Amino acid sequence: MENPTIAQVINKYLDTVKMARSVNTSRAYANGMHVFTAVLKENQVDPEHSPASILTEDSASWMADALKDYAPSTEQLYLVATVRLYEYLAAERLAEINLPRLRLLLRQRSRRPGQRLPQFPRDEIEKVLEYVNSSLYKLSDNSDERLRALRDRAFLQTLADTGLRVHEACNLRRGDVDWNEGRAIVIGKGNKQAVVRFSRRSMAAIKEYLAARATLDGSSGRPLTSLPLFARHDKGAGKKVKPITTTTGRNIVNERVRQALGDKAEGRITPHSFRHYFVTTVLRSSGNLKLAQELARHASIQVTQRYAHLSDDELDKGYHDIFED
Repeated sequence: MENPTIAQVINKYLDTVKMARSVNTSRAYANGMHVFTAVLKENQVDPEHSPASILTEDSASWMADALKDYAPSTEQLYLVATVRLYEYLAAERLAEINLPRLRLLLRQRSRRPGQRLPQFPRDEIEKVLEYVNSSLYKLSDNSDERLRALRDRAFLQTLADTGLRVHEACNLRRGDVDWNEGRAIVIGKGNKQAVVRFSRRSMAAIKEYLAARATLDGSSGRPLTSLPLFARHDKGAGKKVKPITTTTGRNIVNERVRQALGDKAEGRITPHSFRHYFVTTVLRSSGNLKLAQELARHASIQVTQRYAHLSDDELDKGYHDIFED
């Protein structure tokens, strides 16, 4: 395609993102490009008719200036998407781009997002886990309701004891799990393959759920290894064994939190709260930052260090000894 328009190039660029990145990343980049298109229009550049060759580093700086009303984290994400677009332009020789100057301009104009310490209600998460493992957690005689209850217990226990992200847990298949070793191979953030370990209690909960699901799985006509670890049990699924979605995963957390803690607690705990819980549990028990990094699969130990303050019981004790005597 000779002399493609800006809009055409953006669509091609987003196609390459879809092939190489996760669904969530692709969606975020598409949102960033929607903002970039609006910024161009505000500066009298029509993306539908203007050739991509007119884009310069200065066009990108308009984007940086326009993002000041966004949260710093969103600003950084959309700027990364913009830089990647310009790298695509340069690689495909669609525009004359000075990439070092581009990065310098954006660095000068962008804010640095503040470091926020992970916050989550640890005690409440433990109450939710206690609830789903107690006699108060009713297992109905209705087969679908019983399967949902067993699934939700196994799902929550898995989130708490593995550190899996919600989409990783939802995407697990039965064949991904090594039942003898208590491990699973997952495709995690950045499309990276990793080993995740399961606790005895999470494995026990999963096995109880799968035992109750045996008839459904056996009649599916598919190899057991290809079936989802956590399946839907609703009218829409019928007798088919379909994987739960991330939306279902969030709904499971919301429903069981509401049952365990009451309506006012809903929203305070998300699936990612269980990942925070996992990291701090490892740190509190071991004090080993590197171990926590590896088990949480953090690319940088700086990310794990953000949790270290939460595991320092000596600081808590020292503070209360001083101020509450």
